[in-house]
Amino acid sequence: MAQVPTGTTFHIASAYGSNLPFTTASNATECVLGMASTTGLANGDIVEVTSGWGRLNLRLVRLKSVVLNTSVTLEGIDTSSTTFFPAGSGAGTVRKVSTFTQLQQVLGIQSSGGDPKNVNYKYYESDVEFQINDGFSATTMTLELDADSIGTAGYTAAKSLTDTQSNTGLRINTRNGAVIYQPCTVALNEAVQFQDGQVNRVRLAINSNNRLVRYAS
Repeated sequence: MAQVPTGTTFHIASAYGSNLPFTTASNATECVLGMASTTGLANGDIVEVTSGWGRLNLRLVRLKSVVLNTSVTLEGIDTSSTTFFPAGSGAGTVRKVSTFTQLQQVLGIQSSGGDPKNVNYKYYESDVEFQINDGFSATTMTLELDADSIGTAGYTAAKSLTDTQSNTGLRINTRNGAVIYQPCTVALNEAVQFQDGQVNRVRLAINSNNRLVRYAS
C-alpha cells in the first residue's frame, strides 16, 4: 500500500555503549557474531558494527537474538557470500545505540546520490563500448529544520556531532511502522535561510557511511 511522508519522524544516535569485540562472523543468511561478552545487549537492540568486512562495516543493525556471552544474530544481514564476505576475516566490534534523539520541527527533506556508477570500456577489435556497474555513489539527505528549533535536544545533539564529526546513525520511523537505519555523519549549517513567505530554517546534511538497513516493523 502506498504511503505519504506525513507522520515520519527522524532521530539521530546521540549516545552509545562500550565497544564489545567479536572474534568470529559467520557466513550465513543471518550473520552470527561469536562473542565472549554480551554485557548490556538484548534482543531488539540496535548496534553499530565495526568489521573487517567492508560491506558490514559501520552498519546499524537490529539484534535478532542474544545468547549470553556466546553470540548475537544480526537480523536481516545476509553474509552467506564468501566472495563479498571472505570467511574468517569479519571480526570486529559492536556498540549499542543507547539513545536516539528526535530531530524536531522538520520542514523539508531533500535526498541525493545513491545512483549507479558505471564504467565504460571498449576492446580494440570492437567498435561498440560496453558498460558495467561499479557500485553506487554516496547518498546525502538534507533536512531543513525550523530555525527556532535551536535549544531542542535534537538540535543540540546535531550541533555536537557536527563539531566532533563522530560516526553516528539516523533512524527514520515511517507512519506505516517501517524503520530505516542509516550509518552516517552529520553537518549542521546554522546559517539561517531567510525567504519571504517562508519559515526561517537551517539545514542538516546527513552523509551516509554505508548502506541503510530497513525493517518492515
